[in-house]
Amino acid sequence: MLDRKLFGSMAPMQRHEHAGPMALRAMQDLATRTFPATGYRHIGDLTWNWCLSLDRDDECPTAVWTEGGRTLAWGWLDPPDSLMLQVDPDHPELAHDVLAWAERAAVGRPLHVEVAGTESHLVEALEKRGYTRAVDGPFMACLDRALTELPEVPRLPDGYAIRAQHDDTDVAGRAAAHRAAFGSTRVTTERHARMRDAWPYRPELDLVVTAPAGDVVAYCQGWYDEVNATGAFEPVGTHPDHRRLGLARAVCTAVLHAFARVGGRRAIVCSRGDAAYPVPKRLYESMGFTTHTRTHTFVGRRKPSD
Repeated sequence: MLDRKLFGSMAPMQRHEHAGPMALRAMQDLATRTFPATGYRHIGDLTWNWCLSLDRDDECPTAVWTEGGRTLAWGWLDPPDSLMLQVDPDHPELAHDVLAWAERAAVGRPLHVEVAGTESHLVEALEKRGYTRAVDGPFMACLDRALTELPEVPRLPDGYAIRAQHDDTDVAGRAAAHRAAFGSTRVTTERHARMRDAWPYRPELDLVVTAPAGDVVAYCQGWYDEVNATGAFEPVGTHPDHRRLGLARAVCTAVLHAFARVGGRRAIVCSRGDAAYPVPKRLYESMGFTTHTRTHTFVGRRKPSD
């Protein structure tokens, strides 16, 4: 831990370093406060990323800057060179501290940093440090819609049903459906079970679609930020053998209604916005979502000695 004073402040600025994302709630505190300005980094998104880093704590260093117990900035390095960060817009100077910390932690590798277009203070800091904005390649579109005038949940094909997860079999099935949907091995039954114990998980917002045989074949996981009355989808998926049946539309619509029932006023989702992967974004737009910002990837300079 490093203590230092900034601009003559009587309260010391502290940097707390961890081998992994151990300070998740501190990060979420900043995410809640800055969300109205940026529309990015929902608290549920952070818990979801934490789930994916379980059992890799020693590979994912984090640092959190606080003052008087208040989180002002954080950085989270996902090996080998991907940096997530957030900085309070009222303290833009801390962006340089976070980037300097991450550049050291990356051991000479050029960092790849994804920020939203609404985070102008981070864009400015990256450009000042010589980072280059990637022109081509994938990016995320950040979409939202009001939780008013919601459409009815579409009727499913015979034998399919939408419900919350009931037991360990459902939990295992939900994890398996994710692996099939994305061709990924990162979501194990154990990781999904542990995530269900993490704040702000709510089982009534994490809905699945079951097939006639009873197996989980689609899902929409919803997260809710009570302070900002905003729900987020993260993730959404359908097993390849059950696509083109309207399952994703139906379960996402059901989660929108669940957000409204708990007092939500707005829903968001981040989806690929580039032409290489257009289908999910088209689905959300057909459900009334519109894009309010997008992400940009900045790449750091390689040191001459590398």
